[in-house]
Parts: sequence; C-alpha cells; structure tokens
Amino acid sequence: MLLRLLRHYLRPHAKLLVGVAIFQAAQSIANLYLPSLVADIIDNGVAKGDVGHILMIGGVMLAITLAQVACAIVAVYFGAKAAMSLGRDLRGALFHRVSEFSEREVSKFGAPTLITRSTNDVQQVQMFVLLTCTLFIAAPILAVGGVIMAIRQDVGLSWLMAVSVPVLLLAIGLIVARMVPLFRTMQKRIDTVNQVLREQLTGIRVVRAFVREKDEAKRFAQANRTLTDTTLATGRLTALIFPIVMLVLNVSSVAVVWFGGLRVDSGEMQIGALVAYLSYLLQILMAVTMATFMAIILPRAAVSGDRISEILETESSVTPPSNPVMSLTGHGTVTMEHVSFSYPGAEQPVLRDLHFDVRQGQTTAIIGSTGAGKTTLVNLLPRLFDATDGAVLVDDVDVRTIDPDLLWGRIGLVPQKPYLFSGTVASNLRYGKPDATDEELWEALTIAQGRDFVEGMDGQLEASISQGGTNVSGGQRQRLAIARALVKKPEIYVFDDSFSALDSATDARLRLALRKHRADATMIIVAQRVATIRDAEQILVLESGEIVGRGTHDELLDSSNTYNEIVNSQLTVEAAA
Repeated sequence: MLLRLLRHYLRPHAKLLVGVAIFQAAQSIANLYLPSLVADIIDNGVAKGDVGHILMIGGVMLAITLAQVACAIVAVYFGAKAAMSLGRDLRGALFHRVSEFSEREVSKFGAPTLITRSTNDVQQVQMFVLLTCTLFIAAPILAVGGVIMAIRQDVGLSWLMAVSVPVLLLAIGLIVARMVPLFRTMQKRIDTVNQVLREQLTGIRVVRAFVREKDEAKRFAQANRTLTDTTLATGRLTALIFPIVMLVLNVSSVAVVWFGGLRVDSGEMQIGALVAYLSYLLQILMAVTMATFMAIILPRAAVSGDRISEILETESSVTPPSNPVMSLTGHGTVTMEHVSFSYPGAEQPVLRDLHFDVRQGQTTAIIGSTGAGKTTLVNLLPRLFDATDGAVLVDDVDVRTIDPDLLWGRIGLVPQKPYLFSGTVASNLRYGKPDATDEELWEALTIAQGRDFVEGMDGQLEASISQGGTNVSGGQRQRLAIARALVKKPEIYVFDDSFSALDSATDARLRLALRKHRADATMIIVAQRVATIRDAEQILVLESGEIVGRGTHDELLDSSNTYNEIVNSQLTVEAAA
C-alpha cells in the first residue's frame, strides 16, 4: 500500500527526486574518495616527508569536502521540498475524499480516526520520504562503494566485512520485526486518545453538570496509559538498536586494527591502506546504520500508508451521476416514490415504502416519536444518504441523476444540530451565497427573528462567532442557522427540528414570516411540537419508519390514533382544536 501510495503522489515531484538522487550520489562518491586520498597522504606524503605532496592532496581533499557539503545541502533541500509537497498533496486528497463521503462513510470511520489519518499518519509518511531522500539514497551507494573501495585497499581483510555486516543486519531485522505490530497498535491507540479527548471537550458542559470530571479523567488516563505503554515498548526496542550498532562498529574497528596491524607488520599492507580500510569499513557500517533509521520509520510509515489508502480507496455510497441532469424545469416539487432505507448491517429498515408528494409553495410537516426515521427521511433529499429502494424526485427528476451542485443549490437544509463556523455573523450567513449583500443578510435575520440580538452584538454583522457557535445561545444559534438557509433563497427548505430551541412566541412569529416572505417556496418541516406544524397543508405521521397518518391537523385528529397520542402528550384535544 505504501509503495503504491508513494508512486502515485510522488510522480508530480519526479524532478525533485531526480535532483536528490544526483546530488546524493555525488556526495556519496566524494565521501568514498576521501579515504583513498588520506591513504595517499600517509603513504606518499607523511612516510616520505613530502610536505608539498601533503599540501597538494590536502587542497584536493578540501575542495572535495566543500563540494560534498554543497551537494548535501542541495540534496536535503530537494528532499525536504518533495516530502513537504507530498504531505500537502496527501492532506488535500484526504480532505477532498472525506468531503465526498456520505453520512454512512463518516459514521463508519468516525471523526477521531479521520483526523488522525489526515494529520499524524500523513506526518509518518512524510517523515519516511524525507529520511529516504536524505539517508536511504546515500546508504546503498556508501555500502556498495565502500565494499569495492575496501577490497581495492586490501583483499585479505574482506572476511571482516563478511562477518560484521550480516551480524548487524540480522540483529536489526529481528528488532524491526517486533516493532511492526507495535506501530500498528500505536496508531489505533492514538485514535482512541483523540476520540476520548474530543468527546470530553465537546461534552464538557455535560461532564460538569453531572460532576463526572474524575470519571472522565480516569477514562482519559486509561487511554493515555495504554498509548504510553505501547510507545514505551517501541521506544525500548528503538533504544536497543543503537547500542547494537555501536557494539558492532567498535568490535569491527578493533578487529581491523588488530588483524590489519599484523598484515602491516608482515609487510603485506601499508599503514595508509590500513587507515583507508578502517574508514571504508566504518562507512559501510554507517550506511547500515542509516538504513537502520529507515528500518525504524518504515514499519510505522507502512501502517500509516495502509490507513491513508483505506480512506482514499473508500468510495462514497453517494456517487455523482455519470451523465448528470444540468437543469430543472420545475420550481421545487418533491416526490417520494416507495422509498425504503436500511443502514449497513441493520436487521430492519429504518424507512419502509414511503410514498408522498410535496407541491411547490406547500408546507409538509413530519412528526413522530423519537427514532421513527424523520431525520433519515429528510437526509435522503439532499443525498446525504441514498435510498436503498424506491426513488426521491425533485421536480420529477431522480436526485441520483441530478448534478450535485444543482441539487444542493435548490435545497436549504437547516440540520437538527445547527453548526456555526468560526468567523463572523456575516461570514456564516454568506456560507451558501458568498455575494449576498448586507441588506439580504438583514432581511434573512428579520425573517428568522434574529435581527434584534444581532443588532445588540458588538460589531453586529461583523460580530465574532466562535467555532460551533459556542459564544451564542442555543436559540440564537438556531436562528442564525435558519437565516443562513434563508439567505440562499432556495426553492426547497428543509427544517429538521430546527425550531426546538425557540420559545412558542418566537416560533410562531418565525413561521408567520416564512409564510409571508417565502410563500412560493416548498417547506418540509420536521418537528416534535404540534404547535409548530398545526398550520401545515400536509402532515405526515411517521412511526417505525412507516407513514401511519396523513392529512391536515384537523383531519388527523379525527383519523389518526398515533397523532392523537402525540397531541395529548403536549396539550388537550380541546386546546389543540
């Protein structure tokens, strides 16, 4: 998965990678050439007392070193740019893929893991690419070149390389094999910590209201402890690598000096060749050490690559049409044709064989007990889900064949939990219509009964709104969300229990303003309060995913037992009539 991911997302940065390879190769070749120059200085300069030769070769070494430093700087720059560009592209791809997900895919993965995969997992892959560009390209050149150059200096000591290198590789390989499952577990536990932390921050008011701070602290401590234990386990294995590397390096150095000294004493080897051989052996082992860094990061990067690929390869259950309808001739009629819907893995469908029409300018209300399927029903209209059976039509066209932008442009959805973005009142209201004028914003606020409290805020339309709208009350947040949909002026309005935080008087004024200023629009209202929907031209009573009552308020009082139960639970029949 990781290789396929890198092959795809690094292809646009191939020139940078070629540059990295060229300059890393030049740096490594220069690094390999220096020990032979040291041997030349010792054997032909120091041993013979030729100062001129020492200065000449020393000057060459200085020039090569400067060139090596320049190549290293350029290679690291190109590698860092390629790695950062990869991270940017991966985060962008993940963001766009997640934004295409339907509610089904978002619920399947969950917000915590989606955040972790877009941040921490991308960082792991990014770090792997950076280390590859700065270390791994040079490592094989130094290893292979070091072997060749060492053999050129003296063949008799080659058996030392044949022993030390495999020993180092075997030791590191055993450690890395144990690290792979630990890294996979670590990423999952990061998800868990993220999930617990998000829940506690989002539900801080509930936690405090029920005096559960200590219990939540224990829950977070447990998640944090499991992550810490896994991290410590990987840390111990990582810490074990470096002593092993240094042990092999030092033992190999002693062996080269010991056995090389014997060969020098017997006249089979010169002192300069011994020094050069020792340098080459150290370069070979250092190349293996650099590969060790890769061995440490590779398992975690591979796990992260799998997690990223899982998101990128998951297709949304709501797919755009291949030949979309680009225009609609109607003005906001909605038809449900024998619609059924089931969640994946559910034993029973949430909605069963729903069939009804909503005409232009008509208000249709949907009421029912909790869990009856009301929100699921209205979510089918803007294609947050797709019906598993039947068809949802807008202006007599199946929504699955309509261009998504065209469909969403005709629908103004106010969700059950209104969400405001960090910014200002104006930036939130212009979310659906960026070019809306201030007059249009004030008009929408007036209809939504929010003008008074916005005028009382510092800055009015430019008043600050925090993330989620937490600096305004629930009722104010709900009215701002309604105003946001009104600014858009769509043909169809969908209010999913959007008046629940309003008092009865404000609710009545808002509905009266809607009938006056948006009389030609189609309204679909999901509500729990009978008072909110009693004036609707059509009321649908939903129970266990089925329509068990249909008609006006008065008609349902006479014909629907379920509706009467809902009415009686809120007010007497006489007061409702």
